[in-house]
Amino acid sequence: MTEQLTLAGFDAPPRDRLLFVIFPDADAAAQIARLAREKRGEHRLRGRPLAAKRLHVTLHHLGDYDGLPRDRVAAAREAAETVVMPTFDIVLDRTASFSPGRRNRPFVLLGSEGIAALRIFQCALGVSMARAGLGRWVTLRFTPHVTMLYDDRSVEEQAVERVSWTVREFVLVHSELGQTRHVVLGRWPLRG
Repeated sequence: MTEQLTLAGFDAPPRDRLLFVIFPDADAAAQIARLAREKRGEHRLRGRPLAAKRLHVTLHHLGDYDGLPRDRVAAAREAAETVVMPTFDIVLDRTASFSPGRRNRPFVLLGSEGIAALRIFQCALGVSMARAGLGRWVTLRFTPHVTMLYDDRSVEEQAVERVSWTVREFVLVHSELGQTRHVVLGRWPLRG
């Protein structure tokens, strides 16, 4: 067993998150960051926009831990190695708040019709994850989005200027919870 053991009643809060993600290219990240600032002002949101280098689309969340389990990271790498898909484009063209009624809601950038290839890719990665023993962490309900900021106010869905980029790779990330840091554990180019 590689996960750290804790005593009942003394469980440490998770500090490490493991994710497969897609990062936007530099131009798209700058465009998303600018859009986040504009919409923040327009909707009188108080949450701080995420830094451009942290903007991403989460493909699969592989769990939160107190220390990364090496076997999980190894299985994720194994799954990533077997994915074969050519590069594809993403188009995001709507904003909205997720989780109405909750505090600290994600304010996100979504896509309508420019996400079909992204959905296919996310599913293909999920199949590879299941084959590598990570089926428990395969995300079945996938709403492709980029979180721009978190806020207590809720914003209805609205169309915005299109943001697009060509996806050329996907990444395994160790997110240090509460530290606003992403550590890249592996990158895999799209091919096929």
